[in-house]
Amino acid sequence: MNWSNKAWNSIEELYASILKMPFIVELSDGTLPKEKFCFYMAQDAIYLEHFGRTLALIGTKSPDLKHALSFISFAQSTFIVESALHESYFKDFGITGRGVAEPACHHYSHFLRSTAAIEPVEVAMAAVLPCFWIYRKVGGYIFKNHRIEGNPYEKWIATYSSDEFARSVNSAIAICDTVASEEMEAQMTEAFVTSSRLEFEFWEAAYKLRRWD
Repeated sequence: MNWSNKAWNSIEELYASILKMPFIVELSDGTLPKEKFCFYMAQDAIYLEHFGRTLALIGTKSPDLKHALSFISFAQSTFIVESALHESYFKDFGITGRGVAEPACHHYSHFLRSTAAIEPVEVAMAAVLPCFWIYRKVGGYIFKNHRIEGNPYEKWIATYSSDEFARSVNSAIAICDTVASEEMEAQMTEAFVTSSRLEFEFWEAAYKLRRWD
């Protein structure tokens, strides 16, 4: 069994919990309150800037040129494609600013950046993978199991269930499997699980509008 299969198996229960979260359930059927989605989008815009920079940093640290170019391409896609999605919702929903990074966003963003800066590049690659993989799984699940026409969050669902996004995710998974040596697997899995938990916390915090005290 390759590393990615073992890593995903380690978060199966967490992923099942994500699908049952009020944020995801209500986003899926279009009943998620606008206030909660706007909070999420503003926080996600901040997070994606950090995420994109983390991907670029991983690219510069990768000793394999093809992997380096792939991660730089992932960073470019984050800044262009996903930022365009945010700009669209900012305009449609009247979001006037991103505000500050609230606790969940701050924790997740800085975990990724510090991992990329300090830990081996293989561990950094594993740490960013859940943001690709869980979003693809959630987007695909919603697309297959819910009618998205007329859903105010249709563009979000379409972005993360798209073939283009799936190709990037598959590429990131394949790279992680390539670099996952026996001595690195445990550290990679720990980083993967931590980021997966932070994905859950990010959506949970958005649903509860969790801000600094």
